[in-house]
Amino acid sequence: AFYVDTLGFTRGLTVPDESPFAFASVTGGPVEIFFNDAEGAVEEYPGFKGKPIGATGTLFIEVAGIDALHDRLAPLVKMVMPIETKFYGMREFAIEDPDGYVITFAERVPQ
Repeated sequence: AFYVDTLGFTRGLTVPDESPFAFASVTGGPVEIFFNDAEGAVEEYPGFKGKPIGATGTLFIEVAGIDALHDRLAPLVKMVMPIETKFYGMREFAIEDPDGYVITFAERVPQ
């Protein structure tokens, strides 16, 4: 719901068709993000057992219109990095999703 309702992605594939889901995805332009049920992920990746969800997982999504996106999301999400132009030519900010994953949104800027 956070990715669809707050971030503006579109619900994609779900398995099964109705909740509770074992697997789901969201899409936005060329970006597709996949989600697995935690128990199912542990079955496939036993090394995940006992580890907290989120924390060190990050996503980096390049967008157009970074300032407008920031202004829309700022009152709705937990910001973990303020918007700024980086020395490597990207204007970016980062948020935290409800599971603790950090998502950085970035846009290339002329140098």
